[in-house]
Amino acid sequence: MRKPLCAGLVPWLLLITLLFAALPSLAAPRIGVMTMQPGEVFWERFGHDAIVVDDPARSAPISYNFGFFDLEEEGFVGRFVRGEMEYALVALPLSQDLEMYRQEGRGVSVQWLDLTPEQAESLAQQLEHNARPENARYRYDYFRDNCATRVRDALDRALGGALGQQLASRSQGNTYRSEATRLSRPAPWMWLGFEFGLGPNADRPLSRWEEAFIPMRLADSLREARTTGGTPLVIGEEVLLPHRLAAEPQARAQPTVAWTLAGIVLGIALWFIGRRRPRIIAGVALGFWLLCGVLGTLMLFLWLDTSHWAAWRNHNLLLVNPLAWLLLPGAWAMSRGRSPSQTWRWILIVVTSLAVLALPLSWVGIDAQFNTMWLGLLLPVHLAFAVLWVRKQPSGIIN
Repeated sequence: MRKPLCAGLVPWLLLITLLFAALPSLAAPRIGVMTMQPGEVFWERFGHDAIVVDDPARSAPISYNFGFFDLEEEGFVGRFVRGEMEYALVALPLSQDLEMYRQEGRGVSVQWLDLTPEQAESLAQQLEHNARPENARYRYDYFRDNCATRVRDALDRALGGALGQQLASRSQGNTYRSEATRLSRPAPWMWLGFEFGLGPNADRPLSRWEEAFIPMRLADSLREARTTGGTPLVIGEEVLLPHRLAAEPQARAQPTVAWTLAGIVLGIALWFIGRRRPRIIAGVALGFWLLCGVLGTLMLFLWLDTSHWAAWRNHNLLLVNPLAWLLLPGAWAMSRGRSPSQTWRWILIVVTSLAVLALPLSWVGIDAQFNTMWLGLLLPVHLAFAVLWVRKQPSGIIN
């Protein structure tokens, strides 16, 4: 007896249904690099990024975000000061990650990458492994190991080193200093801190690979990158959130000429007034040398007792010498109408001579540091005080 036609099709229909149900689990995940524009809080000034894994086997895309830290963690402040902060990789639903940036008004875009199924699957597995609590934490470095360099390195491993080969031999002439000061400029105190506190390690021209510590620079480089097969790495870009804050700052030259003119005018004014009102200028010198002592001690601490390598060997130490602490008693005495000792004058000669030494260091380019604006502003002040008080004066009362 023949079976009905429909009865014979049932097993095949069931098989086809099961195959279609299994297809999502067999498809490779889609990989994207998400770039967040700079925010208004100081730790948001450099922008941010994350890797998006859109796996058909999951109900929603996952954002792998390397930028999480806990301000309330025990010992966080001490590690921050010493340059030993720890950040963590956190995996969370893309919609949840985006909500924070939506509330802050920061623009977010994603670049979808043309990876092979094997590369995409390998990267997804690597990120899932690294996001486990026992693997998630890492020692954070502002310039060499941050949220953007972690994304860059993960992509490079997935591409078998092809990304690094393309970026390491190219440069746009940017430096750690130029990028840090450019992006921090909307916060003047932050801009001043980077300009004054970074040493010669921050003035070496960077390769495209190194400048990818800035998420927006990494996004630019990805647009030009190629896959191992020679095709464009980025196959599509999508704006996820509009940017409602001020646009990313553009590069500007240091105001060297303006600051040098200001320094010369200030030095002449101090000398001119000091000849007629020495007690008033002694009070100014007291404040100046106090500031030098504080800044110089801080910079010496950063060099000798922290991991903030970009601040080491800072030439500005010659301009804000910690020896200025020894000048405070003499400045106080002169502000009270008394003459300082001859020993004090020798200390003033040493402090001024060290400040002058910063000038040939800048010219010769020894351990080159781009600090001409500070030379122009501060050196005339040192010279004005030296001209006023290095010569021996008769003991007694100063008018």
